[in-house]
Amino acid sequence: MCRQVFGFRLAMIAVAAPPALLNAAPGLGVRLVGAAVVVTFMGSYVLFRDWERFGPLLLRHPALLVADTAFGTLLLISAGPDTTLAYVSVCTPLLAGIVYGWRGAACFASLQSLILLLVHATLVRDPGASLAERLLLPGLCVITGAMGSSLRGLMLRFGAATLALTTVKARLAVTEAVAAERARLAREMHDSVAKTLHGVALAADALARSAAAPDMDPARVRQHADLVARAARRAAAESRELLTDLRRESDPAQGVDILPELAANTSDFAQRTGLPITYHPSGDRTTLPVPPAVARQLLTITSEALENAHRHAAPTHVEVRAAVHGELLTLSVHDDGRGLPPDTTLERLRRTGHFGLVGMVERAASVGARIHIGHGHDSRGTEVRLELPLAALTREEAA
Repeated sequence: MCRQVFGFRLAMIAVAAPPALLNAAPGLGVRLVGAAVVVTFMGSYVLFRDWERFGPLLLRHPALLVADTAFGTLLLISAGPDTTLAYVSVCTPLLAGIVYGWRGAACFASLQSLILLLVHATLVRDPGASLAERLLLPGLCVITGAMGSSLRGLMLRFGAATLALTTVKARLAVTEAVAAERARLAREMHDSVAKTLHGVALAADALARSAAAPDMDPARVRQHADLVARAARRAAAESRELLTDLRRESDPAQGVDILPELAANTSDFAQRTGLPITYHPSGDRTTLPVPPAVARQLLTITSEALENAHRHAAPTHVEVRAAVHGELLTLSVHDDGRGLPPDTTLERLRRTGHFGLVGMVERAASVGARIHIGHGHDSRGTEVRLELPLAALTREEAA
């Protein structure tokens, strides 16, 4: 704002200097006006150009503004208080109000008004000049001083409001980041360790029943014990993998070919559970490298859909499809089981503590994909269908 004041003063001097030089008395008068114009213009230009350097000095030393007032008085005396150059003097109270507040504005407005009145009374010999003409410039000094003080107050309040808004935004960003990280950890725990521990609990229950049976079969007990041991080792491995993933910074340049990974995961799930699963790749591509973070989300969504079908739908067959057509990747997992209850909603699942479908929706949204969970084209069973525009993969790599 102070730089704009000096720019305004430079413009006024540039506009008013030629008429003042033409109306000045020949000889000494022209030289005095020219010297005053040059000194005032150069001083204002230096402050306009290097305000960052001289502004702090002006803030700490109000005497420098007194010197600026003296240069303005020199211009006023040499050119005369009845010329256009005299209006340059109103910039000093304006600047004082902006820099020093209402006290500085009152001080310099009073000083500039007194100087104007003295110069007008000394140099102007026109008996017809009215009181309004004599008080015009002093009144403008008072008004500009008040304007400068008001502008200072507005800028300080605006700065305080901006700082408060920045603080609130920073706190909201931290809160959102913490909430997003908590949701991510909840999804990771639900989709890995929690499921395996549930399997450990089921295997342990079966082991207890086998050991407590009247006709206990040692081979069956041994089988259940081996199952508990394998599940516990798998839970430990998943925990280590989760902790390693949380601490590891993956390189987005190292893409993961998602189509072979989907085929391998589907085959592994079928062998582990005995569930009849078929995998059908189709489309324009046989390979599709994606960023590691996107690959992790897609594979986890597919694994969660298969796990839900195995645990809740009692299907006789599950079909997994992956297709790339143009700029769209489509993944679907369809089972012929009992299907979802008719009143299933995400909010209801959150309230009842079932976070599998909720996590799938959140994972899809995190990579810019659309997901549909319902009957699909077949009225039987459940289909999880995910569509990912390949443009989202470009944005992910750029991020």
